[in-house]
Amino acid sequence: MNFFNNVGKMALGSRLRMLTAQVTEDAANIYKLYNVDLKPNWFPVFYVLAENDEKTISEIATEIGHSQPSVSNIIREMSKKDIVIEKKDTIDGRKNVVSLSEFGKELTEKIKHQYTDVNAAIETVLNETTNDLWKAIEEWEYSLKQKSLLQRVKEQRKIREKENVKIVDFEDHYHAAFKALNVEWISTFFKMEEADFKALDNPKEYILGKGGHIFVALYNGAPVGVCALIKMNHPKYDFELAKMAVSPQAQGLNIGWILGQSIIEKAQNLGAKSLYLESNTVLKPAIGLYQKLGFKKVVGEATPYERCNIQMELVF
Repeated sequence: MNFFNNVGKMALGSRLRMLTAQVTEDAANIYKLYNVDLKPNWFPVFYVLAENDEKTISEIATEIGHSQPSVSNIIREMSKKDIVIEKKDTIDGRKNVVSLSEFGKELTEKIKHQYTDVNAAIETVLNETTNDLWKAIEEWEYSLKQKSLLQRVKEQRKIREKENVKIVDFEDHYHAAFKALNVEWISTFFKMEEADFKALDNPKEYILGKGGHIFVALYNGAPVGVCALIKMNHPKYDFELAKMAVSPQAQGLNIGWILGQSIIEKAQNLGAKSLYLESNTVLKPAIGLYQKLGFKKVVGEATPYERCNIQMELVF
């Protein structure tokens, strides 16, 4: 067990497989001990059929939590041993129903003493241990049903990688990245327009010099995302959230969300009561991000961009 002591909880799957292999091997020998011609992996199907006159394969799969192909394979194996019978459903001829054969029904009587002894043996193990494995499994199954291990790992990855993300103010040496990231993003879905070139070629004049702000997201020190806060001369809106772009290589790091939150916080610190943005509905992840940030759809504003078909606002 040195391997597991060294690796720790990361080897949970490997350790469970080892325990499962040990229990499965014992189970196979227990069937032999009681002269019951079953395989351990057949037991769930056998038990369900022993409790019911007949079941469809899909019903069995649902009840035992297996896939239909897996149950079909088990049924085929059990059929070869004359333990089950498969026939057409009398109500729906497109479905097959499965039931125990006469030999299978004989096994249900033969196996009763085995059930009693196995249950008693498992109780002795539970009594010898501090933690109740059966209850622990139920708890794990419930928790993983609420949120899978994969989802939890993704969350932890984001938390770890977020530590390597830093939001900084725009400086001259970030100009090339500010333009390149936006050109890459815009050109992927649309075409560059005159208003794009004005802001990207002269951010000091068109954004910073007019009371706006630009944030740059650094990942491990390299610029991978940008977003601008543009001052608006508008009776309703104080600033526009614009020129948000994130490198495809940095997707999955939540950088768009972090930039959006930073821009909103900056706008509030500058006394803004509202924010405005323009986008296109083809950009579903971006629209989803804006909605998550609190933006709502509005209509009626004039726009200099051909690609704009949706306008949104955030009122503080």
